[in-house]
Amino acid sequence: MYTPRSHILLDTNIISEIMHRSPDTKVCKWVSSLENPAIRTITVEEIISGLHRKAYYEKEAWFRRFSGSAVTIVPIDAEMAFWVGEKRGLFSSKGIQVHQADAFIAATAWRHGLILATRNTKDFTEFDIPLFNPFN
Repeated sequence: MYTPRSHILLDTNIISEIMHRSPDTKVCKWVSSLENPAIRTITVEEIISGLHRKAYYEKEAWFRRFSGSAVTIVPIDAEMAFWVGEKRGLFSSKGIQVHQADAFIAATAWRHGLILATRNTKDFTEFDIPLFNPFN
């Protein structure tokens, strides 16, 4: 089975998994084998927001170290915003609802030629981007 190790964009659910008290060992091993994975700025906001809501300050400190050294944080740019607007408008006209955050995740993968690693592949099938589920 093919398991990509480079050019990976980690979805928020992958970061959340490796932060669990008892994370999936297969996913942890896979993430630790990656060569400079990426996360998007929206993931930073989602993780920090969730950790602050639950007052998990030690986990926040770990995430800050992890995001400062183990991954590349990819910002949103204008081209990605136009792409997201076009896709969400097209999908909406077909009765397909897509969350804005998911659309920006897909845009990041599209813009930078990355494989999106996510547990929720069904949320991204409409975007026609490469997907990988490390839980399988």
